Parts: sequence; C-alpha cells; structure tokens
Amino acid sequence: MIWLIGSHGMLGSELGRQLSENNISWVGSNSDVDISNPSALEAFAESHDSSAGQTGNAAANGKVPEKITWVVNCAAYTQVDKAEQEAEKAKRTNEDGARNIARVARKIGAKLIHISSDYVFDGTASQPYTEDAPKNPVSAYGKSKSDGEDAVAKEMTQYYILRTSWLYGFDGHNFVYTMTKAINSRPAVRVVNDQRGTPTCTVTLASIILKIISTSANAHHLFGKNAAIPYGLYHATDGGETTWYGFTQKIYEYGKKYGRITQDCEISPCTTADYPTPAHRPAYSVLSKEKLLGALKVKLPAWDEVLEKFIKSDRFNAGNA
Repeated sequence: MIWLIGSHGMLGSELGRQLSENNISWVGSNSDVDISNPSALEAFAESHDSSAGQTGNAAANGKVPEKITWVVNCAAYTQVDKAEQEAEKAKRTNEDGARNIARVARKIGAKLIHISSDYVFDGTASQPYTEDAPKNPVSAYGKSKSDGEDAVAKEMTQYYILRTSWLYGFDGHNFVYTMTKAINSRPAVRVVNDQRGTPTCTVTLASIILKIISTSANAHHLFGKNAAIPYGLYHATDGGETTWYGFTQKIYEYGKKYGRITQDCEISPCTTADYPTPAHRPAYSVLSKEKLLGALKVKLPAWDEVLEKFIKSDRFNAGNA
C-alpha cells in the first residue's frame, strides 16, 4: 500500500487519481497530519500500516491487512515570495517535514519518493543542470527545498528525490489557470521573457512516480533478483524548454483553439527587472533528464504537446485558479 502525503494538493490529487485508475491501494493524509510533528506522522503510520485502513477508494473493511511499502511526499510549502518573510514556516514543511517523513518511512521499512524543485539552483548555468551540479539556492524557498533534499538523503538510503519545475495541473492554483483568467479579462498582459525553464504537467510527473513504483515492484521479474531503478536523485520534467513569455504564448494559442480563451489579448515580453518580486528566481533552471530516461527507459513528451492536451481536456477548469 502507498501512503500519499499531501493527497489533496495539485500533484497529490493527480497521483491519487492515477493510483486509483491502476487499482493500486493507497491511503492519503493532508493537513490532518502535521508533517512537522514526528508524533503525528508516527501515529498515522501505526494506525494504517499492516491494517485495513482507508484506501483511496473506500474503506478496506473485510480486506486483507496491508503494509505501507511506499511513502510519496507531495506536501510542500510552495509560496515562493511569501517564504522570504516566512522562512521558518517554509523550513518546517520543506526541511523538517521531509526529515520527519524520511525517518518514519525508514522506521516502517517503506521506500520514499520525495518531490523537490529547480529552485535549488542559482540559475547562472547556460545548459541543463545535471543531478550532480552544485546547489546554490537564491531564495528562502529554494534553500528550504535544498535542505529538505539533504535531510532525506541523511536519514535513509531507499529513496527517490525527484526535482521538477514550473508545475501545473488540473487541481488547484497554477500558472496556466492564472494566465487563462488574466487573458480573458484584460486587453493586454506582460510576461517575463528572461527566465528559462520547463513547464511540467502533474499528469507527467504522476506517471513518472507510478512508473518508478511499478518498475521497482516488478523488478525481480523484469530485471532479475534484487534489480531495480537505482535509488537517488533524479530530474523529472516534461521535455524541452521555454520562457514564461513563451509559455504564455502557447497558453493563448491553445486557449483560443479550444475555446478556453474567448477574447483577443496583446501578450508582450518584459524583463525580470520590469516585474520585481520579493524572492529572487533563477534565470535559467532547465533540468537534464538523461539520468531518468536511462533508468526508466521512457521518452518524455514535449512540454507544449502536454500543454495542448491539458487545455483540450474536459478536466480543464480555470475556475480553480
């Protein structure tokens, strides 16, 4: 059974849906279990591990007791600008919470998948960052995510840390919904054009997590005794790269194509200096996925192809912004 922490969030909601669609048993926790409180995590684990518990679909009454074999941490403090004034709050969730989760996972003998961020880098590179590139976060949020990675790696060995970037999804606030609403309500918008990265849909990231879990579960049959995807740090995003301005141009194009955007709007580029924010953002945060591709033997879809499917989907709901 999988313990999905942060199951009501944007990524957690998508992963829970995919787990249920694949008939994989899971149990979720959210704000009801404070990850900065080790006792709360331990109590939840004790009440669900090796017991019927509550799965993602229904109460497991009458079912064979299950053991928690995986913990997936989708919980995070993600308010990048507010973190500059709430550094301690970001730390409690992104570092202390990650450490506590790793300790509980190790205690119950479960593997851990932990989600991290491109913000662990300073953005001064000119080519995609590899997993072993030196970290140098330039914001309180980035530091809390970097320290969370270190905490997980220090507490256990059976873990996968997945760094991702520019995440959006069907459930909750995200850039695609925000820009769709802005374009539908304004005659013109200006968008930063000197920050480069890779938009990533939760559908892609959730499918990668599912692939890691299923491949590891079937490792004996697929690769021989004890063989599996090596534990460690991986970069996981959609393919390609763009700027926030380029991202917005595609949102506008596909939004008009599929009726999500109903008026004309002038979209123009601006610089980071033109749009100052409390938190410094990396100018370049494209992540190399070669390690992940080699381990999973998969091809990652281009970010704009994924975006078109997202906007076209019946699940699209800009009202979530």
